[in-house]
Amino acid sequence: MSTVFESALFRDMFGTAPMRDVFDDHAYLRAVVRAEVALAEAQARVGVIPREAADLIATKAEAGRLDLAALERETQVVGYPILPVVRQLAEQCGEAGGYVHWGATTQDIMDTATVLQVRDALQLVDDALLGTRRTLRRLAGEHVDTVTAGRTHLQHALPVTFGYRCAVWLSALDRHAERLEQVRERALMVQLGGAAGTLASLGADGLRVRAAYAEVLGLREPEITWHVARDGLVEVVQLLALIGGTLGKVAWDVMMLASSEFGEVAEPFVDGRGASSTMPQKRNPISSELMSAAAKLLRERAGSMLDALVQDFERATGPWHVEWATVPEAFLLVATSLSQAESLFGGLEVHEDRMRRNLDLTGGLIVAERVMMELAPALGRQHAHEVVYAACRAAIEGGTSLADQLLADDDLRGRLGEERIRELTDPAGYLGSAREMARRVITGAG
Repeated sequence: MSTVFESALFRDMFGTAPMRDVFDDHAYLRAVVRAEVALAEAQARVGVIPREAADLIATKAEAGRLDLAALERETQVVGYPILPVVRQLAEQCGEAGGYVHWGATTQDIMDTATVLQVRDALQLVDDALLGTRRTLRRLAGEHVDTVTAGRTHLQHALPVTFGYRCAVWLSALDRHAERLEQVRERALMVQLGGAAGTLASLGADGLRVRAAYAEVLGLREPEITWHVARDGLVEVVQLLALIGGTLGKVAWDVMMLASSEFGEVAEPFVDGRGASSTMPQKRNPISSELMSAAAKLLRERAGSMLDALVQDFERATGPWHVEWATVPEAFLLVATSLSQAESLFGGLEVHEDRMRRNLDLTGGLIVAERVMMELAPALGRQHAHEVVYAACRAAIEGGTSLADQLLADDDLRGRLGEERIRELTDPAGYLGSAREMARRVITGAG
């Protein structure tokens, strides 16, 4: 094993087979050949090269016939794979070979090939994100009325519903889906600029060729060469990190809620999954752990891309190479995170009885705010706060419930009555707009 991305043992925990297929050597070479063939077609449309030459290139240039061993040797020498590829393609194309790579530079083809891969990879992310959101939407709908303890600073705060909590997670993923559509518009740009980005090698036909090139490949034509303006690819990886970060937050919540002390949820049961080599009782939250790890690793990839954004003059001396490793790894990480998330949401065990027991741990203190707000019109907010604060303190010190302390106060019992006090201290009655907001997210009504 050299890395977890290549390991037969770990690769499906840090990537998925479909995403690996997008970024393996064969897929990359297919993208390179597609870029070269499209360039010839664009130039033939404009009249820069003969139509017969473009047709021969389209017919004879085949990624499957490239000598990988020779490409590997020559890439180590040259530092880039394009010159070795062009040499072999020229041989494949015979008399038309002299028109392969006409007027282009190495980075034009490498960037365009990368964008073609990114387009395919973004479609996989979009599909996985859609599936994950659907599954989570269903889970949120099932538990929109399941009352549980809302927690701030890891302490009971106010009641919420588990469906509300899920809908908060879902709302972020819905926004990421919007961002994905937007990033496609901005980042999926063809690259063609020649040696220094000026298209000088194509003379007066440069811009026409670039427009035709974009049309052939179905990519956006940029306003200007982006050899050293890498914001498009950087934005893509930032989006992947955002998706991973959101799923990392979900994973953290699930891991906490699945702990023995909480016991409110459990990951789907699969025989042997999460087992310990020494402790038979263990059922570790493996999907959540992998999602959490992916979030941390994606943060590093996002940082690397931001660092590589700083490039010199018209062609970078190194930062570009950072992308070669970072972009595929970021896609692999987000793919595995989404895969684990859909599995997690699809079979998450929700222990409603444990949620209720945990909700009652503080004897109604979780709705102290409700009692205070009920008393505030008559007593004034500050005095109401002091009265309820004293009742909460007495309940904590005496091991009783908030309702018992309120009922023991003659003045409060006289003002509110026993029935109203019981009603006020029921957590299910103090959910605010939690259900309504959750349903808005679930139905997609903003």
